[in-house]
Amino acid sequence: MGCIFCKIAGGEIPCRKVYEDAHALVFMDIAEDVDGHMVAIPKKHVENVFDCDGETLCNLMSAVKKVTDHCVGLCNYDGINLLHASGKSAGQSVPHLHIHIIPRKTGDGIEAWPPFKGAKMPIDEVWKTIKL
Repeated sequence: MGCIFCKIAGGEIPCRKVYEDAHALVFMDIAEDVDGHMVAIPKKHVENVFDCDGETLCNLMSAVKKVTDHCVGLCNYDGINLLHASGKSAGQSVPHLHIHIIPRKTGDGIEAWPPFKGAKMPIDEVWKTIKL
């Protein structure tokens, strides 16, 4: 299989592991774009959140929770951004479910939230379409 994250999880490609358990791996992102930027992945290959079963997603989020608690509780960070994209239209660049973990400090100047240009449809119209 050609999935780069599967190769990292399988030990074929080295990484700077931050956390690992039987189901998930968190490692440093090599982009070096933001201090502390990490990526959390399930060891099981799933392309995105739509393909992911509940147990795998829960295991992944459990690993994310452990890492974020550690960052805020013991590493002097003030907050965390979790960034995720599922599907090409959302900007997913690697076809393996992953969550970016960005540790934050007050006043760090990071703009992790994208600027939105405003809704195009009335909220009630959208709500009627998407409510369960």
